Amino acid sequence: MNKFNYFKHLKYDPVILPLAKPSKRIALFSLILFLCSSIRHALFESNAFELGIYDQVAYLIGQGQTPFSSFLEIHHMGNHAAWVMYPLGLLYKIYPDVHWLLLVQAVALSLGALPSWSLARQAGLNNSISGAIACIYLLYPLVFNVNLFDFHPEVIALPALLAAILAARLNKTLWFCAAILLVLSCKAVLSLTVAAMGLWLLCFDKKRNCGLIALFLGAGWFLIATQAVIPYFNLGREHAGIGRYGYLGSSVLEIAVNLILKPNLVLGRLFSFGTFEYLGLLILPVIWWLSPRSVSPLIGAVPMLAMNILSDIPAQRDLIHQYSIPILPFLLVAVISSLAASDRQKGKTIFDRLPIPSYQLPRIMVIWSLIGFLALAKYGYFWTIYLDSLDTWPATREAIALVNTKGSVLTTSHIAPHLTHRPVIKLTQAHAPANVAEFDWVLLNLRYPGWMSDRAFVENLITKLKNTPQFQLKYQRDDIYLFTKSH
Repeated sequence: MNKFNYFKHLKYDPVILPLAKPSKRIALFSLILFLCSSIRHALFESNAFELGIYDQVAYLIGQGQTPFSSFLEIHHMGNHAAWVMYPLGLLYKIYPDVHWLLLVQAVALSLGALPSWSLARQAGLNNSISGAIACIYLLYPLVFNVNLFDFHPEVIALPALLAAILAARLNKTLWFCAAILLVLSCKAVLSLTVAAMGLWLLCFDKKRNCGLIALFLGAGWFLIATQAVIPYFNLGREHAGIGRYGYLGSSVLEIAVNLILKPNLVLGRLFSFGTFEYLGLLILPVIWWLSPRSVSPLIGAVPMLAMNILSDIPAQRDLIHQYSIPILPFLLVAVISSLAASDRQKGKTIFDRLPIPSYQLPRIMVIWSLIGFLALAKYGYFWTIYLDSLDTWPATREAIALVNTKGSVLTTSHIAPHLTHRPVIKLTQAHAPANVAEFDWVLLNLRYPGWMSDRAFVENLITKLKNTPQFQLKYQRDDIYLFTKSH
């Protein structure tokens, strides 16, 4: 009997049976992710980039004010054209609190398990294996790690991409369009992913209507966002992220042309140890369930994969930051396609080729996913680097409580997300010191100066503030200094 057919007749297994019900796992995982990100934030380990940026934007939208990021010094739409933040800002009308973003992120990341399970069932896999697919998604290290890395709107695109693929395969065109629009609202660059997905659906999955819709909407929004929306809200400039590909050109169009006409510029990046290491990290958690004959879904991942490989920023090539989010849905669909082909005896996964006479596949899938999670997820941060500044935690909380107006604030990267509900807040930057006279409050941590700052800079700034008559030292304890400007 075929290994998969065996599981179709499986009646009971105390480990496998619960996998057939993903809804409870989704709720539990949402709670775990939300608690983890909330604890991290409470420990002053969240950052101005990115949680502070989006919390300020959501707050200003909720207050009916212009969503101008004082960190980036541009209108929100001039950043990534992520208009999904406007409906998210409505939550701040109910009650302005950064935990809205953390909750939305936790729920969005967890919800991806539902379309993953549905895609597996739609492909003909049984309940047990489909449940294991949901576990592979939830235990994929990137899902947990991204949840800890502040907040990013593109996490909402993760379940939306999976839902779009499911809708296409079920011929639900209206649902497909709704999912695609949600993806496009999360970040301008995701339009390339949508266009690539359209190409895959059109040429390989034989979904002509959905493929053409995705191809048209993706390519169209990319041109509109990069050539009109972002420059309009960014003083005529293109997105600052273009600088990560400076060796390829100074604009989106120039980079696109050079990729075609000057392939020699990218070959060294493509065939490098760093690239192979990055690809290994992406594939390792699911490597056994892939088949070379069923990897066409990865076409949808090509744009983001190429951008990450070609970038000058190493953070785009790990499982910690958000940059690999658009790759995961297509990697998971490739796994589902490989397992479905193996079930129909039309191809073998890598695991099928191993000399193992009999095995309980869903259980092994879950065990391997758990091993990958334990090896690559950053849960250990909670008893290591997240406790580094615990000695200043009480004093920092007391100082923040004393900032009792919506006046402008100058502070450190880690403190900033706790004070972003105001029009103006900026960071202490050793390489670009701000004019302190423009701020009503200055909150510093001499012991832990934060990102883009250092102890010498903070010491000089404290001395300067003490010698500036218009500023008064309102609070000092455990190297935490709070200055307020007298009016």
